[in-house]
Amino acid sequence: MKVLIIKTSSLGDLIHTLPAVTDAEKAIPDITFDWVAEESFAEIPSWHPAVNKVVPIAIRRWRKKWNQAEVSKAVREIRREKYDAIIDAQGLIKSAIITRLAKGERYGLDKNSCKEPLASLAYQHKISVPRDQHAIERIRQLFAKVLNYQYDEAALDYGLDRNSFKTATNSRYLVFLHGTTWESKLYPEQYWIELAQLAKKESFKVYFPWGNEEERLRAERCAKQSDNAIVPDRMVLTKMAMLIAGSEGVVGCDTGLTHLSAALDVPGVTLYGSTSSGLTGTKGDRHLCLQAEFKCAPCMQKQCNYKESSTVTPACYQSLPAEMIWNNLQQMRFCNE
Repeated sequence: MKVLIIKTSSLGDLIHTLPAVTDAEKAIPDITFDWVAEESFAEIPSWHPAVNKVVPIAIRRWRKKWNQAEVSKAVREIRREKYDAIIDAQGLIKSAIITRLAKGERYGLDKNSCKEPLASLAYQHKISVPRDQHAIERIRQLFAKVLNYQYDEAALDYGLDRNSFKTATNSRYLVFLHGTTWESKLYPEQYWIELAQLAKKESFKVYFPWGNEEERLRAERCAKQSDNAIVPDRMVLTKMAMLIAGSEGVVGCDTGLTHLSAALDVPGVTLYGSTSSGLTGTKGDRHLCLQAEFKCAPCMQKQCNYKESSTVTPACYQSLPAEMIWNNLQQMRFCNE
């Protein structure tokens, strides 16, 4: 049985889809998947053993500069073969258009279940999945209904082998994922510095990876305050996965890379201030979501609009000081051992 998955972005959303692929692989031994994904995230599906081929697309780049040759090539690749099932696991108009291009029976969320109701018009088979549950569970239910199998809700398996990403190293280190998209989600720099100093007391090196110039400058500012901190070169996703997999723990903001650390079963803590962990938080046996307890949190605003006096910005992170984060990380490191 051959299935095409349409899940183009973002990083965390693709990782949320991996457990459903594992469920299907366990339930249907001869199943294989192809997967359509944005070029910047195309490495992720390839890590799962049940994914045969990844078809990269570049909608984000094409919106800025149309490339007819690239678009035509991607469409030809999507239409190259006929599938037993095409599953739109995203539920957006853009993903629905891609689903409509592919050959095979088309499945997706119904108008009451998907984020953009018009997307449901593209599907021959419309599936109802309640929206008031975690994104991972919704996708697992979607796949199970489409492919007609039962799965163990208590077992969460992303299908990734942490050991396959590890590289030999004699150093003990942690990874601090300080970058994120919204300014209101950024954990205060002074707290990152305090965390690095706490790590130094336990003889840990600390990596501050980065993905753009703003993040690089922040990483360098933090690293200057502690001689155990390292700012690596910019990394592609696979290299980042290797760095995370070899670490003894991760602390991160609400960003896709913290979902990757949970998928790799690395002990970790994800910090939620302006956003909520309820429906999209990191999930893993050794991963903890810490939600700020503050009168205006979660505000779901990209900028912190708190006007009263505060010791840090964003103000809600006053309720998640560095020492609290450190203590919770240690608990995650030693659980399930």
